[in-house]
Amino acid sequence: MADASPSPKGRARYITPDGEQALRKELTYLWKEKRPEVTQSVREAAAQGDRSENAEYIYGKKQLREIDRRIRFLTKRLEEITVVTRTPDDTGRVYFGAWVTVENETGEEQRYRLVGPDEFDLNKGYLSIDAPLARALLGKRCDDEVTVRTPDGTVVLEITDIHYDAI
Repeated sequence: MADASPSPKGRARYITPDGEQALRKELTYLWKEKRPEVTQSVREAAAQGDRSENAEYIYGKKQLREIDRRIRFLTKRLEEITVVTRTPDDTGRVYFGAWVTVENETGEEQRYRLVGPDEFDLNKGYLSIDAPLARALLGKRCDDEVTVRTPDGTVVLEITDIHYDAI
């Protein structure tokens, strides 16, 4: 399995197949649906006359700039990422893509999946590989303890489970 080290710009360049699919879906939506729709509304607003005081025209142009910026970002990001398509040889250790269950000192358990920075979502339990907790977990095994500094102080967590989804 490849090393999940950060890219020169500071963001990890790894992504899960689901994450890549979501980025490609967003890019297609922006390019094929949203941008043509906004372009048409700008065209209609421009046809109304004076553009300097036309709020619809001004807002539409701003929207187009935001869409174009996101399209450029997604296009460039999709070129530089590496899709991790296999589980590591040692599934007893925490690596990219692992589901990790940790227990704090009071016995509360939390479950996270280590994913790329483009797909993290704590509501789903997806933790960015660049996060301090993820960095502390990398390479560890079940029953290992990790110490993480948080805004609330230092937290000690014990790894109680590690597993990988079939890819």
